[in-house]
Amino acid sequence: MSTDVLVVGAGPAGSAAATWLARAGVDVMLADAAVFPRDKTCGDGLTPRAIHELEKLGLRDWLRAHTVNQGLRAHGFGQTLHLPWPGGHLPDWGSAVSRTELDDHLRTTALKAGAVGLEDARAVDVRMSGDRVEKVRFRGSQARTSTTENTFEIACRRLIVADGVRSPLGKVLGREWHRDTVYGVAGRTYVTSTRADDPWISSHLELRGEQDEILSGYGWIFPLGKESGEVNLGAGTLATAKRPADVAIKPLMALYADRLREEFGLGTELRMPTSALLPMGGAVSHVAGRNWALIGDAAGCVNPLNGEGIDYGLETGRVVAELLVGTPDADLAVVWPALLRAEYGEAFSIARRLAGLVTVPRLLPALGPVGMRSDLLMTLALRWMGNLVTDEDRDRSARIWRWAGRRSLARDARPPFS
Repeated sequence: MSTDVLVVGAGPAGSAAATWLARAGVDVMLADAAVFPRDKTCGDGLTPRAIHELEKLGLRDWLRAHTVNQGLRAHGFGQTLHLPWPGGHLPDWGSAVSRTELDDHLRTTALKAGAVGLEDARAVDVRMSGDRVEKVRFRGSQARTSTTENTFEIACRRLIVADGVRSPLGKVLGREWHRDTVYGVAGRTYVTSTRADDPWISSHLELRGEQDEILSGYGWIFPLGKESGEVNLGAGTLATAKRPADVAIKPLMALYADRLREEFGLGTELRMPTSALLPMGGAVSHVAGRNWALIGDAAGCVNPLNGEGIDYGLETGRVVAELLVGTPDADLAVVWPALLRAEYGEAFSIARRLAGLVTVPRLLPALGPVGMRSDLLMTLALRWMGNLVTDEDRDRSARIWRWAGRRSLARDARPPFS
């Protein structure tokens, strides 16, 4: 088998890349280790930034048929604030769709656009020709031989790696995750709720452990709509190599649910609990080679302040497709890291610096109550935490965010994606 562009990983990043490439007339194959539909550890929330990309893919009506939320309800330190999505150059609404459904629909969108799909195909190695990837070796049921390894190869001119936060193929190609900057440890579960159609997503910024101590993280409840009758409930903590997380996530989720059961009408069964480590803020190096590139979670494109990665996955999938179509012979080893830094470097740098402060003991208990007493401060925080600032925004808060990002980036010992 051979193809012009091989995309490994059919999550939001890989499926978006395959869709845009196929629509441009490129011969593209979309391979994944799983058989769809499949689950993925995620909060399932879709902020306006993700909605913006999904609308570009033509999925607005499909999304509007699901739950629609109008903003964030922030809880903590004796306060509850309702913070509407800021709008501006981004949509003023959000949504939440389970990854089992979202990823399956995005993959189907790519196949309808003309991409060739391949399931049950785990990428395990590459064959190089000089500095270029010539073939990718897979293990799975598609093998045409009866060897015990059950492997096969696909030749490609260009390779896009979108195989998630652990990125096993990225590791083969030399990807390295640096834990000196902040990273996430998060888990999620599904539980029935009498508020499954709540028009607000909820975030608890005062997350407490078994001894009632304040943890450096937050909990969330994202309604999935009346039809499902469920919410996505999860908790995440932040850590660095110097201050690693010492929390058992699944018991923490159970404790979090117990404390909120009456307020949110939660059921007693926590369904499908899972957890994951999250590289954040572009804290990975070697994200590209001569004819290959990492995108989405594989490239560490996860927001350090809210843990979101779907929006960046969709964006990087579109951007890499535009690059390959517009500049087919580009040296991705040079162009792709520079493009990622230009697009996300400033925002990721300041975001992971601020998130790292949360891991400092006693800082969150001291500053949290001050922030929660100010609607203005929390409104700004929502916009900045969600990276809801676009290049077109020229207001004062957008200018402050970009200025802080430039100053932070200039002080980074290791800038994002380097």
